[in-house]
Amino acid sequence: MHAIVFYVATLWVGLLIAAGVVLTLRAHDTLTRVLAVEVITTLLIGLLVLYAGGRNSANYLDAALVLALLSFVGTLAAARYETEGRIF
Repeated sequence: MHAIVFYVATLWVGLLIAAGVVLTLRAHDTLTRVLAVEVITTLLIGLLVLYAGGRNSANYLDAALVLALLSFVGTLAAARYETEGRIF
């Protein structure tokens, strides 16, 4: 991967993560906060994939996969708690 493209993509994802953090802090509704945290997690997964491509290492892809699975379960638990008042 070309170095300039890698740095531009990393900077762009970093700015989007910062915007997601601002959205999380300014949200008034619980479900909006859950959605904002999901967006931040998706961007972190993208950042890990970019880093894995830049380093030619599959270990970062494993970390991205684990983060995606944990994020999915956490989002389901938060949504169920918000709608039904219980997790399981």
